[in-house]
Amino acid sequence: MILSGKEIASRIDGDIIIKPYNSDRLNPNSYNLSLHDELVVYSDSPLDMKKDNPYQQIMIPADGLLLEPNQLYLGRTVEYTETNNLVPMLEGRSSVGRLGLFIHVTAGFGDVGFKGFWTLEIFCVQPIRIYAGVEICQVYYHTLEGEHENYSSEKYQNNQGIQTSLLFKDYELKK
Repeated sequence: MILSGKEIASRIDGDIIIKPYNSDRLNPNSYNLSLHDELVVYSDSPLDMKKDNPYQQIMIPADGLLLEPNQLYLGRTVEYTETNNLVPMLEGRSSVGRLGLFIHVTAGFGDVGFKGFWTLEIFCVQPIRIYAGVEICQVYYHTLEGEHENYSSEKYQNNQGIQTSLLFKDYELKK
């Protein structure tokens, strides 16, 4: 089951934490999250799954930033979230998608117990100007049945900002 907006609101500061929280961003069955003013782009090509790929930071100025197609941008939400006893899911807003902007290439599925900011995998099909603070995506919550363990990855849990891929750590563990 997916929680209704009213149910999300009733669980704020309980098993759902969103900081900052603004009730105006509550939808019938989701909550809108906004884009921070910082992006990350990888600076080398090709990328290597077994390495910590170098990257550079880009700030989104007040007059916006023009994104180019065929470039992956990593962003993050302004909002910090925590979720207990529920599975958080992230989707782009339809108004954003209708402009050809994707906010997660593959990773819209969260884990029960996740704590942190959502890293967004931003990709556009045509040039588009973006702005910090735009309500870019929405989080919604599935109920969870059965015994579970909370997410506890040392890679992404309790992040403080944009996180590039840490897949290379999986290979380090296999050595």
